[in-house]
Amino acid sequence: MNTDKQLLTKSNIVVVGNGMVGHHFVEEMAKNPNYQITVLSAESRLAYDRVHLSEYFGGKTADDLAMTTPEHYEALGVTFKTNAKVILIDKIVQYVTTEDGETYHYDKLILATGSYPFVPPIPGKDQDHCLVYRTIDDLEDIAASAKESKVGVVIGGGLLGLEAANAIKQLGLQTHVVEFAPQLMGVQIDGGGGRLLREKIEDLGVQVHTSKATSIIEKGNTSRYKLCFSDDTELETDLILFSAGIRPYDNLAREFDLTLGERGGIVVNNQCQTSDDNIYAIGECALWNNFIFGLVAPGYAMAKVAAKHIAGFTSEGNGENGEIAEFTGADMSTKLKLMGVEVGSIGDAHGKTEGALTYTYENQPEGVYKKIVVSNDKKALLGAVLIGDTSEYDTLLQYMLNAIELPESPEGLILPMAADKPT
Repeated sequence: MNTDKQLLTKSNIVVVGNGMVGHHFVEEMAKNPNYQITVLSAESRLAYDRVHLSEYFGGKTADDLAMTTPEHYEALGVTFKTNAKVILIDKIVQYVTTEDGETYHYDKLILATGSYPFVPPIPGKDQDHCLVYRTIDDLEDIAASAKESKVGVVIGGGLLGLEAANAIKQLGLQTHVVEFAPQLMGVQIDGGGGRLLREKIEDLGVQVHTSKATSIIEKGNTSRYKLCFSDDTELETDLILFSAGIRPYDNLAREFDLTLGERGGIVVNNQCQTSDDNIYAIGECALWNNFIFGLVAPGYAMAKVAAKHIAGFTSEGNGENGEIAEFTGADMSTKLKLMGVEVGSIGDAHGKTEGALTYTYENQPEGVYKKIVVSNDKKALLGAVLIGDTSEYDTLLQYMLNAIELPESPEGLILPMAADKPT
């Protein structure tokens, strides 16, 4: 068939955003030759690995973190443009307009705009050396600030906050973490795990301050700034890094009348379609079943569903091999290393399920904490917390995901093998 004729018959897919999830959609959609894909990235570079951003300060370059290249997209037949922030969606005529006035027609539009860092409304937050941790450009700003600083504070003690703390520690700064809640990583782990995690992180030289609400950022006495807390204590610092959570980047949906959740996020159905059938939303900008998934794996699942649905797969499984184009949620369990400390969180880590029972093992000299949460009849694993040793993570995750019946003594799943038991 004539190539020009092929191009005329191809459907136009426009992807707004080229983060990890947007890139995954491109890879999935490019498997089908019947679509012309155009990527519009507001950033100055194509997709890169945000999950391992802190490795930038361990010697990796922007090229090392890159997930694609212009040459790769060209080989896939993908048109792309960087520094192309979309500012308008015309849902009737079906085109988008970028900040520089260029317009792009779409048959299907994919919003993969991700999220942005939440900066608490603290007086003084907009000064120099008050930064966020989200993009490679942010990392360059942090590195530049660190050259003029001795002390750094991260506001936020969640998963991203501890990653950010690792980053400024690698830059040689005296590092502090300030958290409003009474413990670190309060979403993923319980109080016992949070206590041990704090001990381990402080042993690495990072000072942790919990139950602290910052009232104002003022000029410092011995450092550039000082954080003034609501309990009348203070902390001096030269660099402030905000990592207090994320918010969905849903401004386009807000401005151009797509349905949003009460607290933000673009509402999508099981096919990742928005309130406009020709517009999809995937990743951290999307709100599914009133939930925003802040991990990359659920975003990848959404990208795959959206690509399959556009290509004609349905929820009834009419695709090849009976594949189904339906997103029905995702497991938020996670295993990672924070500053070398192994951390695992599975399912109902806090034991909130009615009637749930818990088994806990702690080895304080070795710095190990393990907890499993089981159903009231002790047959089903509901959740787990692992600090210092995540060797049982994969086994426990399979028990939960596949509803495998637990052994008669569930605690055996986390207790160490006792080689020196007395006989």
